Parts: sequence; structure tokens; C-alpha cells
Amino acid sequence: MANKSDLSDKQKDKKIEVEEKVSREEVQEETSKEEGSEEIEEKEPELEKKEPTAEEKLAELQDRYLRLSAEYDNFRKRTLKEKIDLQKSANAFLLNALLPVADDFDRALQSVDDAKDIEAVKAGMELIYNKFTKYLDQQGVKEIEAVGKELNTDQHEAITKIPVEAKKQKGKIVDVVEKGYTLRDKVIRFAKVVIGE
Repeated sequence: MANKSDLSDKQKDKKIEVEEKVSREEVQEETSKEEGSEEIEEKEPELEKKEPTAEEKLAELQDRYLRLSAEYDNFRKRTLKEKIDLQKSANAFLLNALLPVADDFDRALQSVDDAKDIEAVKAGMELIYNKFTKYLDQQGVKEIEAVGKELNTDQHEAITKIPVEAKKQKGKIVDVVEKGYTLRDKVIRFAKVVIGE
């Protein structure tokens, strides 16, 4: 019988150990659940603190608006300055291309005093004029043709009227006082003309 009681005591001891182990695991699970819930409870207030109020949102939007408007103002000023610089450099390019013509005129004026052959002077002036008109043509500048045409107020400016004998010339352009020019089909200077009546 002693064996049976020894066995039953051992079984009881094992049973108690298992129950204690199970109860310890349950306690640990409960404590870990409580700690987890405390962490969740602690995180919830943090979330509430992070969510901005209406005033904070408004302040942030106003700040963004001010920064954006300042950035746009800086962009506008910068592009305006770039346009002005571009216009200045475009004028420099144009004037630089006209300098050889001015040099030719200087040489022609110096040679006029010593010239004995008027035909040579005329030929030199024609060369300079041709060089200048060729440059204008390369830039897209064209002369407005006027003599013998009907008055077109989009291209011509009538200065005066003069009487003419031929009926064909009545109402047409008889003379050009100042030539007109277009730049790529846009009038940059109207031709000043005389109309026959």
C-alpha cells in the first residue's frame, strides 16, 4: 500500500505543479494584457494630442498661403528681371550687327573729301545701302510698297492730297514721303504717303 500512497502523493505533487504552472501562465497573460491595454490607453491620449485644432489648422493654412504668395512674388520679379535682361541683350545683338554698316559710313565720309570721281562715291554708297538692306531683310524687315497702290490704312498714313491729271492716279498713292516697314508681316512703321485727287 505504501507504493500506492507514494504514487498518489507523486501524482498529487505533479498535479499541483501543473496547476501552479497553469495559474502562473494565466497571471502572466493577464498582466501582459493589462500592460498592453495601458499602452493602448497611453497611445490614445497621444493621438488626441497630435490632432490639431481648428485654430492650428487655420494658422497652418495662413502660413502656407503667405509662403506661397511670397514665392510667387519672387518668381514674378525674377521673370521680369530676366525679360529686361533679354531685351537688353537682344538690342546689343542688333546694334552689334549694325556696327559694320556704321564703319562703312565712316570710311565713305572720309573718302568723300578726297574723292575726284563721283561715280566711285555713288558706287560706295550703294554698296553700303545694299549691305544695310540685306541685313534688314535677314531680320525679317520688309519695305511696304506704296506708289501706285490704293490707300490701305493698315499700312499707309496719308499726309496730304495733290491734284493729278490722270484719272488712273485719282485715289491712289502718288508719292512716298517716308517709307514704311513691316517686321514679319507686322507693321512697325506706317508709310507716309501722298494721295492723288
